[in-house]
This record gives sequence, structure tokens and C-alpha cells, in this order.
Amino acid sequence: MAQSELLYELDDRPGVIQSLTAAFQHVLASFVGIITPTLIIGTALGMESEIPYLLSMSLFVSGVATFIQARTFGPVGSGLIAVQGTSFAFLGSILAAGFAVKARGGGSDEILALIFGICFFGAFVEIFLSQMIARMRRIMTPLVTGIIITTIGISLIKVAMTDLAGGFGSENFGAAGNLALGGAVLGLIIALSSVRNPWIRLSAILIGMVAGSLTAFVLGDLTFGHLSELPAIAVPQPFKYGFSFEWGAFIPIAIIYLLTALETSGDLTANSLFCNLPVAGPQYLKRLKGGILADGINSLIAATLNTFPNTTFGQNNAVIQMTGVASRSVGFYVAGLLVVIGLFPVVGGLIQAMPKPVLGGATLVMFGTIATAGVRILASEPLDRRKTLIIATSLGLGLGVMMVPEVLSEAPVLLQNMFGSAITTAGVTAITLVLLLPETKQEEKTDPVDE
Repeated sequence: MAQSELLYELDDRPGVIQSLTAAFQHVLASFVGIITPTLIIGTALGMESEIPYLLSMSLFVSGVATFIQARTFGPVGSGLIAVQGTSFAFLGSILAAGFAVKARGGGSDEILALIFGICFFGAFVEIFLSQMIARMRRIMTPLVTGIIITTIGISLIKVAMTDLAGGFGSENFGAAGNLALGGAVLGLIIALSSVRNPWIRLSAILIGMVAGSLTAFVLGDLTFGHLSELPAIAVPQPFKYGFSFEWGAFIPIAIIYLLTALETSGDLTANSLFCNLPVAGPQYLKRLKGGILADGINSLIAATLNTFPNTTFGQNNAVIQMTGVASRSVGFYVAGLLVVIGLFPVVGGLIQAMPKPVLGGATLVMFGTIATAGVRILASEPLDRRKTLIIATSLGLGLGVMMVPEVLSEAPVLLQNMFGSAITTAGVTAITLVLLLPETKQEEKTDPVDE
């Protein structure tokens, strides 16, 4: 975007109507991404009764976290419209920890106590890394980031396909009706994403989910009787489910905090570009440090208030480009809308009622898009023998343990927990090989975060 195309720059203050209009578009672009990880975790671990509250907290905390990013408090925050939301990257490790507790007879409270405990302490990893950005230039590369993002997308596709077929433990799993409904949602999203109108393209996933839910309602497969049992307001309760910790479950989470710090640096760089801000030099480095530090602190807040780790979203970058509104004051409106929505459990109840095939049809596109973004990053790199070897080994090991999880059945439990996740295995392998394999002179580049 050229500078002349910005209607409002970073420090401008649009009027209330303009701000609300732009803020609504940011919420629209990010809403599905914020609530989907919570919906998947709650459903997969059999915690349906807790889902409305967990969804409310995910939205509430996203609002608080977005305010911190936009407003900045001392060194904390990027000062950009950097919408925060629940991260997909943690899904595999969180589900693995939850299933381990469930296998030994633990209930919802015990599962959530462990998940929020390890996520709380893991956030300190990202807080520490935020101060080490300039020293991490060897691993903060498109090569490592592309491998991580590709693996995240591919590893989540199984979750989407399971939902499309009816969901975990469904009695009619794979039924023709489930496949037809999920396929219709998928087809509608593809059609809407292909039209020329940018607002329709931006809203394609949300429209597809609403249309699929309405279809299920007409067919009698969607009911709202449970809404009357929900409280009027969701009150944030710190550590509502307790607090526990296990090293075996913590280490994979800690590693993923490292990976999300790298992902956040990319999102903030793109955001800066759309806001016509420099992506090199002291001010850029300050924004990067503050944004990643805010990511870590916001994940601390998330674990405290009973939701899952937060990260900087990339979806809203397209909104900045499309609307021409880069004013960070709009971020305050985005934060306010998310907080208000999160305070009312009926929103979470409505989302929970969504049929699994509808969710699967929508998330299949989302997760496929994540994988495609990773492939695009890798394709932007000139591939020599060294980089090809790193990509092949990282993806091979990462996706290998996903396809054949039994390969680690004889390993110590700690190693099973660490490398049972495709994302962790691929990420650790990529970082290790980047550090160990020497670069050729043609590969040596100036680091983008150098001052």
C-alpha cells in the first residue's frame, strides 16, 4: 500500500463512526480464529459443559490483550492495531496433555488445571525471548518460520476432517449427511472467497459458518435449549479450575512459545509495512521487542483467566490494507468490542451449538490456508542443497511422528511428550539444523532486525 492510500495513519484519531466501522471489520476477520481453538479443545477433551465459559474468556482476554498491544505500557506492546487471539500453534501439545490426564481418569477441572498451569509458566519463555530478538537472528529466518507454519497447518487438517465427518466419538461419524453439510460449507466459503468484493471475501468463513448452521437448524440438527441454563454474565475468575504442573507436558509448550515468538515477529513486520512504518532500525526493533513481550504477558493473563495462549493475529493486517485505517486508536475499539462480547456466555453457547460438520468445513479452509502460507514463505527462499536438506528432514520427522505416533512408544515419557507433536519435532529439528549446518556465502544475509 502506498502512503497516499492510508486514510488514517498510526497516530491519527478517526471519528467514532469511522473507528467502530473499522473495528467491526477487525473483529469480523479475527472472530473465527479466536474462538475455534477453544471450541476444538473443549470438544475433543469432552468438556462440553465448560465450553461457553471458556469461549467467553477467550474473547474477553483477546480484548484485554489487544488493548495492551495497541496502548503500550512502558516497554510492553507494539503500539499497532495488533489483534490478539487464541493461538492454533498450541493445539497439538495442549490436546496431548489433556488426553494424558483424561487417560488416568482426570476430570475437566484436573485437565484444565494442568493446561493452564503449563501455559502460565511457558509464557515466561516468550517474555525472556522478547529481550533476545537481536541475538536470535540465525534462527529468525523465513526458512525456519516457513517450516513451522507449514507443519502447523498440515498437522491441524486431521482435526478439521474429523469434525467434518461428525466429530470425535460421534455415533454417525462419516454419515452422508455430515459430509454433505461440511462439503456445502466448504464449497460456499470457496465461492465467496473468489468474488471480487473485498468485504465478502473477508467475511467468507463467517458467512459460511452462519449459512451452514442455519441449514442445520432448518433440518432439525441444531437446537438452542441449553442457552436458558447459561448465566447472564461471565465473571472472570482467576485460576477457576485450579493450578498444576508437570514437566513432561510443559516442555512441548515451552518450545512452541519459542516458535510463536518467531511467528509474531513476522506478523508485526507485515503490520508495520501496512502502516507505512520502517521494518529496520531502532524503532522497528523496539516495536518487535514490545510486541513479543506483550504476547508473553498476554499469555500469562490468558492462563490466569482460564483461556489458552494468545498470539498476534495476521488476519487483521488485510483489514488495515483494505480500509486504509492504520490508527492504533481503532485498536481500542476492537478491544472494547471483544471484551463486551466475551462478558456474555450466550455468545459462547450459540457458538457451541454449531454442528461439527459446519466447523470442520470452515476450519479445513483455515488450516489449509495456514499450510499454504508456510509453503509460500518457503517458496520465497532460493533453495540450495542445505536448505532443501533442512526442509526435508524437518518436515519428514515432524509429519512422520504425526502419522506414526507409535514410533515413540518405547521412548521415555518425557521424550514422548516433547516429540509427540509434529510442530515441536519439526521446529526443533529445523532450529538445530540451521545452527549446525554451515551456511554458504551466497546464503549469508543481513539480519532484518539489526540496528
